[in-house]
Amino acid sequence: MSPSVLSPGRLGWLSIGALGLLALALGTLQSVVEPALPLLQQELGVSPAEGALVANTLLVTGAVTAPVAGKLGDRYGGKRVLVRLMAVVSAGGLLAGLAPNLPVLLLGQVLQGVMVGALPLSFILVRKHLPAGASQVAIGVVVALFTGGGMVGTLVAGPIAEGLSWHGMFALPTLAVVAGTAAVVRLLPHDPPVSSDGGAELSIDWPGVVLLSGTLLAFMTGLVTVTNGSLPPLAAGALVVVVAALATGWVVVERRAVSPMVDLRMLAKPAMWQSCVLTFVVTIGSGMVILLLPQLFAVSADGYGFGADTTDIGLFLLPGAVAGAVSDSVGGVAVRRFGARAVVVVGSVVTAATMIALASLHTAAWHLVLAKVLTAFAAGVGTTALLARSATAVDAEDTGIATGLLVVTRVIGVALGAQIGGAVLAAGADPVTGVPAESAFVAGFTVAALVAASALLVVRSTKTRTTKPRTTGVAL
Repeated sequence: MSPSVLSPGRLGWLSIGALGLLALALGTLQSVVEPALPLLQQELGVSPAEGALVANTLLVTGAVTAPVAGKLGDRYGGKRVLVRLMAVVSAGGLLAGLAPNLPVLLLGQVLQGVMVGALPLSFILVRKHLPAGASQVAIGVVVALFTGGGMVGTLVAGPIAEGLSWHGMFALPTLAVVAGTAAVVRLLPHDPPVSSDGGAELSIDWPGVVLLSGTLLAFMTGLVTVTNGSLPPLAAGALVVVVAALATGWVVVERRAVSPMVDLRMLAKPAMWQSCVLTFVVTIGSGMVILLLPQLFAVSADGYGFGADTTDIGLFLLPGAVAGAVSDSVGGVAVRRFGARAVVVVGSVVTAATMIALASLHTAAWHLVLAKVLTAFAAGVGTTALLARSATAVDAEDTGIATGLLVVTRVIGVALGAQIGGAVLAAGADPVTGVPAESAFVAGFTVAALVAASALLVVRSTKTRTTKPRTTGVAL
């Protein structure tokens, strides 16, 4: 099999700018929920744990979409699949912008969730048109702009929600997504589908697609319902069995498929499975921070909180969004210079120390702002370094599925962390007012610190396993 690959260097700065513009718009649309979460909880009458469900509905779809989108992009062309996905995202954003109630809003979030597939599709285009070194830097730029969109969304969510309504938070960024998609259609060169030796497009392993999608959907749905406490123990056990059965069936199908959705030999490469494990651990802690800090900002100033409204929360979180954007932009460079392992170690130490300090001292708003900056930078550098490293550790025709698996791992980690954070706050909430006790936040920050520290154990364990023999080109 010889994939159709265009000559390196053909992707110019205008083309990268088009991808960046789209990533910026998508990041904005994805991030407006974070600062507005307390407002949405108030408007919709839901608890913090249920509020995490509003945010994680998008991630559930993203977890299912990312690997499928990456595989389709590998086979049929990244640009073609990307444009079609953006049509679905736009429909979801407009639906959320017009939603009269919670069920319609959740449906809009479900459709918006396919935006997660945009990242692996962008990486396919970058990898096909740029040499390896330049593609790592370009991947960092695209991820940085996606995170930069998070900065924009964090900043504008409050003014839009308070000046118009919370519906406007979804409608306006959706218009930017439409504009970004138009730029991609206009400026990006077409990437032809991968062809077999006979010239026919490779077939898709649809049984593998269905089984992997079912596994992820069952897992994410179970994660949300279990952490919300809305699933009886017997039903939770049954769901575990269903997830295990679907995952086992998927592995069996992939081992026998002529053209598998995921080449399991690719997952056996140290660069892949180590990156997946480390990304998962890092993003669990990141997800907890994402949920806990806005909730603490919103707690009444009469107690231990700060009484911040949506606009204030957005301003408090803005420096962290800036730090995240900067960290993503240097993540691709950092992995080339220091290696992913060193980057993850430093980031984990910074995150663990920050969370321990915050658990002990959180009496001023700047304490939380500084904590957000440090943890966002550490998580951004680490996950982007792992993503950029993995993107160039596999064959070019597997770029989409490899990065898709890393993106879905990132999504699952953030979702799990957010749900854990929401469950901790719900467990420590006053039964009358529903407001979490200060001790609940202390417990949440402590758990986040322990999760971050556990990444060091993973790094040490994987280093021991890959020291002998050391395989050039795939070890972290």
